[in-house]
Amino acid sequence: MEGLLEHPGYDGEKLRKVSEQLPCREVQAGMLLSLMGEPQQYCYPSLFIYGHRASGKSHVVNLLMKELELPHVTVSCVECVSAALLFEQVLLSFFGCDAASLLPRSPSLSDFVRIYKQRASEFPSKQTRYIVMEQAELLRDANVNLLPALLRLQELDNVSVILLSEIVWDKFRPNTGCFEPLLLHFPDYSKAELLQILSAGRNPSYSAEFYSSYINILLGVFYAVCRDLRELQHLAALNFSKFCEPVAVGKETETHKLWKNIEPHLKKAMQTVYLRELPYYSKFLLIAAYLASYNPARTDKRFFVKHHGKIKKTNFLKKNEKTSNHLLGPKPFPLDRLLAIFYSVVDSRVAPSASIFSQISSLVTLQLLTLVSHDDQLDSPKYKCAVSLDFISAISRTVNFDIVKYLYDFL
Repeated sequence: MEGLLEHPGYDGEKLRKVSEQLPCREVQAGMLLSLMGEPQQYCYPSLFIYGHRASGKSHVVNLLMKELELPHVTVSCVECVSAALLFEQVLLSFFGCDAASLLPRSPSLSDFVRIYKQRASEFPSKQTRYIVMEQAELLRDANVNLLPALLRLQELDNVSVILLSEIVWDKFRPNTGCFEPLLLHFPDYSKAELLQILSAGRNPSYSAEFYSSYINILLGVFYAVCRDLRELQHLAALNFSKFCEPVAVGKETETHKLWKNIEPHLKKAMQTVYLRELPYYSKFLLIAAYLASYNPARTDKRFFVKHHGKIKKTNFLKKNEKTSNHLLGPKPFPLDRLLAIFYSVVDSRVAPSASIFSQISSLVTLQLLTLVSHDDQLDSPKYKCAVSLDFISAISRTVNFDIVKYLYDFL
């Protein structure tokens, strides 16, 4: 949307180019520009920009820095595995290799501050310098003095530190205290915004209307599970050829018939999305649900109670139980049994909370669990697990859990 990005001190044509490359993020870019002020002015010492993955944080910040030609350095906290690499990258970008070479072999924070202060006085900048820290949550594992020092770096120079993170500041703030940054939230893209962004990447061989109908179908399937723009872009590119197959051979052009052709491919792709997108505890809840559905209840002591004694399979095998539970299909189980197994298999202590119960509801919404009790049985709802052995095995591998060791059929 042209005209939304307007700020004194910046070239209007450059702002227009930036706006064209930031669909559905013009508001956040405008707020960031307001916080940064004019190039020659002092910006706020530190900004903390947070939001879920692929919500446009890095794209907006780096595009503004590049297109507006602002002096900056972008540091990946994943790549900078030590403070020494961070110090070297900052000095190299702002003052050249001569400044970086002044660092000793194992530089301390005071070494960096001394060299930065010296070089900043020798080579003052007419504009604010920016240090952009991507995946900044990793700074929590660094030296306790590093983050507080970065947030006060403006005491040495006209420099501002911008922290980009997927977690909120309350979980980020050091226990020792520090200078508080200004907070800027990047919300998830709405369904309409994702439709607009994804539709812009259409194949030029097809009409905008045709590609938009495909994106509508894609979002109808995946939006409840995945809001990650990069993931959705990958899925759109991956499955479009299958959507187009009937058109390519001159068969059908009606949308509902095109849907029938692509439906099995989207269902297959959905499984890989679950592997990447399900929250950590949701994976363990699904594992617990599978175990509850396919293991007899009387075997729970054998699998999930420590110091249960030596129990052989023949001791609790009923005479009429000769058929595999996997052939009989999933059996319903009560909520309390699901939670008991969950707290046994999860590899860390988890307090019962509204978050755990909401994740169970989400699994039902995603049709990974099925609610089988009647609506009036609010005190003891019953569920069934609705996923296959291959699927739960893949989920288990992502959390390093050997599910076969806990399945009665495989004893």
